[in-house]
Amino acid sequence: MICYRYKNCEILFVGINPHPGSLRRLVPFSNNKMFWYLLSDAGLVTESRGELKDDAALAKMYKERFNDIYKLGFINIIDRPTRDINELLKFEELPGRKKITLIIKTEQPKVICFIGKVTYERYTGSKNFVFGWQENIDESAVYVMHAPLRGKAIVRIEELQKIKSFVCNDHVK
Repeated sequence: MICYRYKNCEILFVGINPHPGSLRRLVPFSNNKMFWYLLSDAGLVTESRGELKDDAALAKMYKERFNDIYKLGFINIIDRPTRDINELLKFEELPGRKKITLIIKTEQPKVICFIGKVTYERYTGSKNFVFGWQENIDESAVYVMHAPLRGKAIVRIEELQKIKSFVCNDHVK
């Protein structure tokens, strides 16, 4: 099982569920490393793409720096791995919603970033939203970013930079 890291995070990334390849590596988004490249390109982590390509280096960064140094967190709504999100069952997200709501209440991250529209839809139960800033959950700001694998990378980099700026500039959307 992927070890989720979310203690004392400023930004909590919420994914939908792990890919089997990421589960084998015990690092989220490590099957296709685009998410990690986007974090690097946006300045949220200092490792280069070259460093992040290496599975061992990525695992070490995730274990030692992702949460403790960068103050980033990660959790999935659903723990069951699938190759495609269409394999997820209806209502399979319900236990994960409760888990994430409890984490938000106890950890109080500055920003909760839902990775992709399906993730936010499964968490809220609503399809009535647009990408970007949403209503807060408790005291945490909420952002829905585009999924890392589809579309132009610059869109995702800019989204991550908005989140970083929000955290660094003391909550100015």
